[in-house]
Amino acid sequence: MIFENEKTITFPVPEKVPAPWLAHRGDLPGRLEYSAGTMYEKVRGVAKAYPSHTAFDFMGKSTSYRQMLHQIDACARSLRTIGVREGDRITIAMPNCPQAIYMFYAINRVGAVANMIHPLSAEKEIEEYLNLSHSTTIITLDQFYGKIEAIRRNTELRNVIIARIRDELTRPIRAGYMITEGRKIEPIPKDAPIISWKQFIKLGRSSFPDYEVKRSADDPAVILYSGGTTGKTKGIVLTNLNFNALSEQVIAANPMFRPGDRMLAAMPLFHGFGLGVCIHTMLSQGGRCVLVPRFTAKSYAKLITKYRCNFIAGVPTLYEALLRLPAMEKADLSCLKGVFSGGDSLSVELKKKFDRFLYGHNASIQIREGFGTTECVTASCLTPPNQSREGSIGIPFPDTYYKIVEPGTDKTLPYGQEGEILIAGPSVMKGYLDMPEETEQTLRTHDDGLTWVYTGDLGSMDDAGFIYFKGRIKRMIISSGYNIYPAQLENIFDAHEKVHMSCVIGVPDSYRMHKVKAFIMLRDGVPANEATKEELMAYGRKHIAKYAMPYDIEFRRELPTTLVGKVAYRKLEEEEAKKEGEEE
Repeated sequence: MIFENEKTITFPVPEKVPAPWLAHRGDLPGRLEYSAGTMYEKVRGVAKAYPSHTAFDFMGKSTSYRQMLHQIDACARSLRTIGVREGDRITIAMPNCPQAIYMFYAINRVGAVANMIHPLSAEKEIEEYLNLSHSTTIITLDQFYGKIEAIRRNTELRNVIIARIRDELTRPIRAGYMITEGRKIEPIPKDAPIISWKQFIKLGRSSFPDYEVKRSADDPAVILYSGGTTGKTKGIVLTNLNFNALSEQVIAANPMFRPGDRMLAAMPLFHGFGLGVCIHTMLSQGGRCVLVPRFTAKSYAKLITKYRCNFIAGVPTLYEALLRLPAMEKADLSCLKGVFSGGDSLSVELKKKFDRFLYGHNASIQIREGFGTTECVTASCLTPPNQSREGSIGIPFPDTYYKIVEPGTDKTLPYGQEGEILIAGPSVMKGYLDMPEETEQTLRTHDDGLTWVYTGDLGSMDDAGFIYFKGRIKRMIISSGYNIYPAQLENIFDAHEKVHMSCVIGVPDSYRMHKVKAFIMLRDGVPANEATKEELMAYGRKHIAKYAMPYDIEFRRELPTTLVGKVAYRKLEEEEAKKEGEEE
């Protein structure tokens, strides 16, 4: 959504346009114009165009764009009053709630940088995030105060702002909340060195008038984190353009969107998809966010039908869970315009199951798989409406380029050949925070003039420009010299009628380097016994090459997951490594 007289910029076309980028876009645009301003300015423009429209719903309470903008501006004045200046890093450790939204855009208005972290992170993790970002201020909820107080002396924090969920609830809902969740929260000492949210907002009333700082599209605006399950934690520095470009691209890839459409914002704020798509794309395009502070499959299912949501997104494990929920048996999903899967590989079998589920519940759409990386905020590729290809994650967004190269090189591979996925476009990060060597390894400028992100992911591209994701390069298992890709084996096991979900890992082996092991969640009612194991092993031998066949299957009631719902295969690898060490 570009307003009249709004200053815009375009992403430069390279001298040599990769051929697949031009192919098979159908009615979808190939190029767009992007706002030259900040994220705050983008949202302010929408608020002035649709002041009475609902911006978000939170636990039964609706907030209009006019009300939201008023609160953002009040928060910005208060930030300046407590000493926040241009370029300062401010940490938001919050669930999806109103105060987090106000603070996020207020930080942007005063020229600071929002450092987004998970409020359920361990104390030492929070300490690491605060010190990596050199944060001077943090906002969190009252129930997390103890963790902040335990580590604040080891950080550069000057201000701790404490918000409360109950302050954003209607009176009837607040009463119920205090009887249930509220009574579990330990009271904060009266002499605690904090600023309550109410005090914080009052401070801005005496602020000087020139509290807005002019920033450009290319200025740093947000820090997100990646690498928690793959190694060293990295702060990813993202700009105003990265987020504003993403919002235009998402809408262009979903031409059925209209202002006022509802998005279920269940993905968390510290996650690129949650912040970039569920929040900023909606609020910068006139959409309506249904905020989910505490995510469960049951709450997700309830809110879809209660608010008649038009767009939903999640990881494959969520869709697996929805298929089993009794509450979804009679749900009317005719309201849905878009269902998106990302964050992990969506098996062909699960897509087929969920598409049948949607059709059986009055939806006229299919699940659409996307792909992305936090180094590009989030999604940069999406299955077009009504143009899916089996196993494909779709085509790149407008102004976004993909190419497949020999891993670690700039040598482009032919169509259909597997290699490393590279991405270029206006959503590409500025770099890793204070990690110049890692930035140089990941961001490389080629002779086509584009700066490419080396994703570390394996994939291929067909001659129509459709992308196929194969798995992480680092997740590849090498056994007796053979390359084995866990996602391919998981697709095979997931297709079995008795299997609910699987995860395949490599276990260190002195002879073969690694041997393959499968962890499987069975469907309800299937016995986890030797007979079932032998049946699945026999099934595997029919479909899996001998060198890639698992040496063992272990049944699990649940598989471990990361904070954003992906299967935490690293945890399973650590468990197996520990077992091996104990046996030795």
